[in-house]
Amino acid sequence: MIRGKPDEDDYWNSSKFKAFTFDDEDDDFTRLKESKRAVNSIRSLVEEEDEEDDVEKVSWSGEPVGSISWSVKETASSIRSTGEVRDQSFPKIHTAPSLPKNSSGYSLSSLFKGKAKTGSFQSFSESFGDPSIRNYAPELRKPKSEYKDYVSDWTPEETVKRMQQGKVYSLEKFRSLQDKLLLLDEAVNAHDGNIITAVLIYLKKSLSKEILFRELITRETALRHYIHYLKEIGEQKLLVELFKSLDRTEDMALMQYRDHLNIRDENRRRDFLKNCLSLPFAPDDATHVQDHYTLLERQIIIEANDKQVESSGQADIFKKYPRKASILNMPIITTLYYSCFYHYGESDGTYSSPANIRKTFRISDKQFLLTCLGARAKLKAWFDVDALFTTKNWLGYTKKRSPIGFHRIVDILQKNNAPVQVLQDYINLVEDAEQKISLAQKYKCHDVIINTYRDLKDRQQLIVYRGKVERGSPEYRKIEEILSNSQIRWKN
Repeated sequence: MIRGKPDEDDYWNSSKFKAFTFDDEDDDFTRLKESKRAVNSIRSLVEEEDEEDDVEKVSWSGEPVGSISWSVKETASSIRSTGEVRDQSFPKIHTAPSLPKNSSGYSLSSLFKGKAKTGSFQSFSESFGDPSIRNYAPELRKPKSEYKDYVSDWTPEETVKRMQQGKVYSLEKFRSLQDKLLLLDEAVNAHDGNIITAVLIYLKKSLSKEILFRELITRETALRHYIHYLKEIGEQKLLVELFKSLDRTEDMALMQYRDHLNIRDENRRRDFLKNCLSLPFAPDDATHVQDHYTLLERQIIIEANDKQVESSGQADIFKKYPRKASILNMPIITTLYYSCFYHYGESDGTYSSPANIRKTFRISDKQFLLTCLGARAKLKAWFDVDALFTTKNWLGYTKKRSPIGFHRIVDILQKNNAPVQVLQDYINLVEDAEQKISLAQKYKCHDVIINTYRDLKDRQQLIVYRGKVERGSPEYRKIEEILSNSQIRWKN
């Protein structure tokens, strides 16, 4: 259906439709409503004329699709595009896909209806909503201020500040020795151990150990951090080399001696300790290493012998008190306790003798007494306990003496369930009267309390204590006898 010229003029000049102007003072909402009404009116007109899709297709230039002029232009366009691809001297990169014009299936009616004919392309709204279609819009460049954290041309001072602030930093740019040392000095001046350690780790990776050791000699703070770091990560060999280069032979020897902790086999550990005896230790450390070697050597001998005796059943002590653990690698005091428990009374010439161990390892009298007392009291060997404290003078008289207070001995005996008579004997050896009475009351040694009040001639305290014991008991009768004794001169 074709309109006449007068009808077209009446249509476009009718007051029902208003043309868009930039000078329109109406608000955006009003213009939007007018545009929508105009599009709906055009769509209704097109639908009336194209009810059976009998609409002539036109290209984007306005020429009918399939006409001679359209075919000529399309052929020329395809020839030019082919020539550009084949031109190897000036290659071009196409950044956006091109839609072939000859496959366009859009018509004016389909555009206004928002749909495509069967077998044609998707509508514009469907195409824009398709996530599979790439977005070829150029990415805008970020402002320069956003790239400042990724610039790596910082000075050593700036780098250390960024490390303190927790920002992004890079140590790889410091390639020369001078720059690396400046970075280390700045880290030391910052007084931050974490930063110093981080810089030292980078220097350890990027410098040879000889150069690093040489530079650390004059930097005591950095050197201490580096030594601590190597100890934490277990770099024993590198530590030994460091101490050797610093002429710290004693520290080097101690680090080598520390390697014995990694040896599980006792015989190999003993041989290792034997080799350590030739290292340049300090005098006190050399004595310690010698004692360690001697103790382990003796423990190996005692362990092998006791294991054989225990398995054969020859000794009653092992039957009554079976061994619960091996003596190997035990401390010297534990070894002495073991010897006092299983080998008490042996001659001084044997390795397992308590006296031999005491003499070889220079154990003090106080330590020997406490250890031996604990072992013999555990076995309820009260005769051996008495023998520990009994001494003779030059006239042949015996007397009990102790390098430690008898009140401590009483506590040890009570913990090992000593009988009351044994406790009373040692409580009576306490010199302080108040402490003696306190211990006697604590462990219910009535005879000690009664005798002490009698010696103090304290009649009142004795009468008070009589009221605390059971009437008719031996303690009660003893108090009555003392109170009725006319020969005692009471002080109250």
